[in-house]
Amino acid sequence: MRQFVFAAASAAALVTAAPAFAQDGPPPSDATFTGFRAGAILGYDRLQPGKVPNSSIDDSNSADGLTYGGDVGYDISSNRWVFGVEGEVTGSTSKVTNNPSAAGALGYGRVKAGRDIYGGVRAGYRVAPATLIYVKGGYTNQRLDLVASNGTTETGQHFNLDGWRAGIGLEQSIGTNTYAKIEYRYSNYGQARLEYANGSNTNNFSVDTDRHQAVVGVGFRF
Repeated sequence: MRQFVFAAASAAALVTAAPAFAQDGPPPSDATFTGFRAGAILGYDRLQPGKVPNSSIDDSNSADGLTYGGDVGYDISSNRWVFGVEGEVTGSTSKVTNNPSAAGALGYGRVKAGRDIYGGVRAGYRVAPATLIYVKGGYTNQRLDLVASNGTTETGQHFNLDGWRAGIGLEQSIGTNTYAKIEYRYSNYGQARLEYANGSNTNNFSVDTDRHQAVVGVGFRF
């Protein structure tokens, strides 16, 4: 938990401090944050159950680890404003090793985070010629690898969770075509379906799972 608080606080402090770097003079070039981009991301990942009625689950059942993967996007600039679309595919080392027969173990049993797919939009403002602060939001689908038990038999299945993500970040141009960024992202998953070994799925049912991430990234703009 301390790692998460420190990472989130550091990201928030960096974004808050960004206006101090704003420079007087002519507006920055639109080309700095325009065009296709692709990059890699790495950071802290925390999955935990949300607070739901009739539940005694708390965040001591969280799954902590690292998230890693890549993202692509396209941005357009006008004056100091930047608008874009983006997508991500990431993996995670987050897992929780509670007793798989315990009803309160993250609400799912023994769990390891799998792949995550995200698609969304972002909007930002250039506070300096090479510095962008932005907000983002969109759809996310998270896979959880589950080991559950009825007391005598353990089975492994997959949960696919549907939800939304919102975040805030700072991007810094560090060369003609390269950039680095730092982000804090919150995701909430409200619907899930169970996928069986033969590929069939259950109908969607309600869940409440929170995800906090503090990540850094580097990339190249084409």
